[in-house]
Amino acid sequence: MAPLSNPPSSSPSAAASGPKFAGKTLSVWRLGNSNPAAATYMEELNAEFTKQTGAQVKLEWIPWPQVADKFAAAATGTGPDVTEIGNDQVPMWQSQDALTPITDIAREGDRSQIPQNLYGYETVDNEIYAVPWGAGARAVLYRKDWFEDLKIEVPQTWDDLVAAAKKIQAEKKGVDGFAFNGGSDANHLLAAFAWSEGGEYAVKEGDKWVGKLTEPGFQKGFETYTGLVTTGLSNKANLTHDTTHIRTRFANDKVAMYLTAAWDLSGIEEESKGKLKGDKIGFFPLPAKTGGVAPSFFGGNDIALWGTTQQAELGKEYIKLATSKTWADRYAKEGGLLPVYPDTLQAMNEDPAQGAFAQAFAKAKAFPADPNWSEADATKAVLQNAARAVIEGKKDTTTALADANKELEEILNQ
Repeated sequence: MAPLSNPPSSSPSAAASGPKFAGKTLSVWRLGNSNPAAATYMEELNAEFTKQTGAQVKLEWIPWPQVADKFAAAATGTGPDVTEIGNDQVPMWQSQDALTPITDIAREGDRSQIPQNLYGYETVDNEIYAVPWGAGARAVLYRKDWFEDLKIEVPQTWDDLVAAAKKIQAEKKGVDGFAFNGGSDANHLLAAFAWSEGGEYAVKEGDKWVGKLTEPGFQKGFETYTGLVTTGLSNKANLTHDTTHIRTRFANDKVAMYLTAAWDLSGIEEESKGKLKGDKIGFFPLPAKTGGVAPSFFGGNDIALWGTTQQAELGKEYIKLATSKTWADRYAKEGGLLPVYPDTLQAMNEDPAQGAFAQAFAKAKAFPADPNWSEADATKAVLQNAARAVIEGKKDTTTALADANKELEEILNQ
């Protein structure tokens, strides 16, 4: 595809594709509710698409509460041609034949610059079903006012973080220096520790998932995770709390640091009755015990070709345009997400609001791209149960991870 800055007359795609698709209409779904910035973006993207291809776009916004039902209905009936989709939803909908592979375009052109590790959820059995469009990551939310009062520098290493947590706990009784997450989103924290040690949850070997929970890298990360409680950085009474519960305790002066994302800020301001705002709280990237920044879970939104589309070629042209560097960078920036292109992401490192997330996202990874992962993670809580068994002294780490590994394999290979 020619650069978007070139005049239309110099664009081969306009000359070659315009007549071919003239008169056609492409159905596109965006998720969530429109807002002025998003509406303007889509108007301009669709106008450029029409200019290049001659085709019109029928855009529909799907509110988040309706997305699951809308996708389910479309999977057995009539759906869009192209849709925005949450990256962690790709394996599930692929397993329902609701998505068409787009391997032939996913890594060509500008998209060759998107890091391979960002295609973890999108790649199933060596086929790519979606292209990353914009991303989200997690970083450490901390009490900036407490750090300033106690003259604590922002941690650069894991040892710095532990020392900061202990110093705060010595001054403020009953506070979690760094909160343990053992709830529904616990694996976002555990994964950061495990991945930073080179660990993995499971790896696809042939047509089977092979669990890797008993290998040294994962075990070291798991020990750091359970150590938050066993070494006293976090209170043992809160073993089942997820970030929603932790956020409430943070807002009520019971937590100094925890791993989360920027979406918690509005809830904290509300729950603290306006006491905790931007001047008293901040973010920094989670340090890895081995040095540097720990990898973050790669959350975000993709764009995909629907499984029942009768306009695959035209749909691919739309995805190629939307995920070109110019338009993908705009999608992320104007949508409050992180860009998937490395140089744009690098430029955000010094941004006061987004820098910590940009640094974490640069090493982002995904959980096993299997439709049964959500059962292991949320329904069966395999790793959460293993961690509690260790913390409560019911199992040692080796036994707990061996048992969890067997259960994880059984679930993923159903």
